[in-house]
Amino acid sequence: MDCKDLSDQELVSGMESCSLPGELFHHADHIRLAWIYLRMMPEPKAAERMASTLKNFSAFNGKPERYHHTMTLAWIRVVAAARFATPEPGVFEEFFAAHPHLADQHLLLHHYSQRRMDDPRARSEWVEPDLCPLP
Repeated sequence: MDCKDLSDQELVSGMESCSLPGELFHHADHIRLAWIYLRMMPEPKAAERMASTLKNFSAFNGKPERYHHTMTLAWIRVVAAARFATPEPGVFEEFFAAHPHLADQHLLLHHYSQRRMDDPRARSEWVEPDLCPLP
């Protein structure tokens, strides 16, 4: 099984109920979940829900230290900017193909130094970028 095989609702349900095996959830799935939440609600609510979902999912899978608050909120902002920049495609695959920069797992390092991202404070609370403003 792969997250690509799940409907949007199945992905959301699997993440929120922590029934989705953690090893199946990868970078593109994070972007897709952000895209789904941003389609469902305004950005502040989507960011709140994404943070809550990922924090719970990480803890449930025995890896609470993997949750990174700044990274989560920064990715929401990047995905929201991509959504704003183009007409709304009906399916995630079209959206992801239209924004190939979203596939770059290191994209946030254009905005944040590695030192800032590694700061323990950035894991637990929002920290502003130190290299370049987010979109």
